[in-house]
Amino acid sequence: MRFMVIVKASKESEAGVMPSQQLLTDMGNYNEALVKAGVLLAGEGLHPSSKGARMRFTGKERTVIDGPFSETKELIAGFWLWQVRSKEEALEWLRRAPFDDGVELELRQVFEMDDFGAALTPELREQEKRVFDAARSKRP
Repeated sequence: MRFMVIVKASKESEAGVMPSQQLLTDMGNYNEALVKAGVLLAGEGLHPSSKGARMRFTGKERTVIDGPFSETKELIAGFWLWQVRSKEEALEWLRRAPFDDGVELELRQVFEMDDFGAALTPELREQEKRVFDAARSKRP
């Protein structure tokens, strides 16, 4: 099972305040433990929403909305993508995360192809596999 761990933004992360050396050290050690356990697939921090944009789709119209965005509690400051055996295992790893002071993490399971049932025809499955195999082969 794959899970995405979403690190919620804070006033500090939205202001561009960088983490302390201690937190970076603790996070590096935590990420190393995730890798050694075969759990970590990806993980990144994100720049503040002031450097981002949103796209609103209304029929054929596309509207760009530049950041910053006001609802900090709805914003993302970073993420991990994990491969684990169960939601409970993911929660155990979350308990070890080196955060404090009200940081909120959200855990969401990633859809697998089998989750889509018969709607994902053999042709669509093959297309999905071909597209993502090609994307992986182009990464450095």
